[in-house]
Amino acid sequence: MPLKAILFDKDGTLIDFDRTWGAAGYHVMQKLAQGDEAIFNRLIEVTHYDFERRTFRPTSHMIAGAAADYGKIWAEALGRTDITGVIADMNRLFMQEAVTTLVPIGNPLALLEDLAAKGYALGIATNDAEAAAFQQADLLGLTPHLDFIVGHDSGHGRKPDPGMVEAFARKTGHDAAHVALVGDSTHDLHAARAAGAVAIAVLSGPATREDLADHADHIIDTIDDLPALLTLI
Repeated sequence: MPLKAILFDKDGTLIDFDRTWGAAGYHVMQKLAQGDEAIFNRLIEVTHYDFERRTFRPTSHMIAGAAADYGKIWAEALGRTDITGVIADMNRLFMQEAVTTLVPIGNPLALLEDLAAKGYALGIATNDAEAAAFQQADLLGLTPHLDFIVGHDSGHGRKPDPGMVEAFARKTGHDAAHVALVGDSTHDLHAARAAGAVAIAVLSGPATREDLADHADHIIDTIDDLPALLTLI
């Protein structure tokens, strides 16, 4: 069944997760700790952050989770009870830092321009906040080519649940069988399959081919390989 719409995960798919969020995470934790070394060390520990490499370890909730998954953990490390406030502070600081640390994977602008010219409806679905998704899409020049941008706080649930994919299908007017979700984690692939969409895995995130193989309909190295795959589907 030919594809008519393509939904992209953001981090690890369009954006280099380690180089963008690993670098930003270090500065965010420093600012939240406010000079308290013990708190800073607790944040590093609970976040599964590799201090030497300035990256999040594969076991970190930050990789595929949403703020609801790790906000409580960060609040406890900070000794704060206002989880909503901690999440708001995290989102604000990460957005500030990512302006300077943002690194795309391949050439997402050229890819989206090409796919849009071919008539595909395009979107982004991320477990990050919606505001961050819009900010980074704008910074990369992607927004004019996108029909749909949602985050964990957009009202469609969060991956691995199918709500984001189903909302994209409704928005674009296509049956889910004509939709593909491209992502680097099992959360992405599970969301696609739960919605009845095509699950396309990319190997540009922390997960390995072995991690993703049983959950994907197709596997490519990066988004730059997507046009060639689309000629075969």
